[in-house]
Amino acid sequence: MNQTPTTPWDPAEHLETEDDVVAYLNAALDDGDLSLIVAALGDVARARRMTAVARETGLARESLYRSLSADGNPEFGTVLKVMRALGLRLQAAGALPSDGS
Repeated sequence: MNQTPTTPWDPAEHLETEDDVVAYLNAALDDGDLSLIVAALGDVARARRMTAVARETGLARESLYRSLSADGNPEFGTVLKVMRALGLRLQAAGALPSDGS
């Protein structure tokens, strides 16, 4: 049986526009899984060059890679610094009613 060669899929390679980034992060936030949200933020940081994000936040690049991985657990202050460095902001909105009305 012939095996089809594959390569790992890296979401950071597909986050080309601001709309791509916003949609990607919003999808992760809508899911509500903390590890997914943190990993998505890490993907965006990698797409925007982690070294530049680290310089802008004043945090070590290696520390950001660890914190913004699926296994990471960054402090909220770190998340806010990264969001600011990426030109993004968090915004609160009212929740939709759970009964669909």
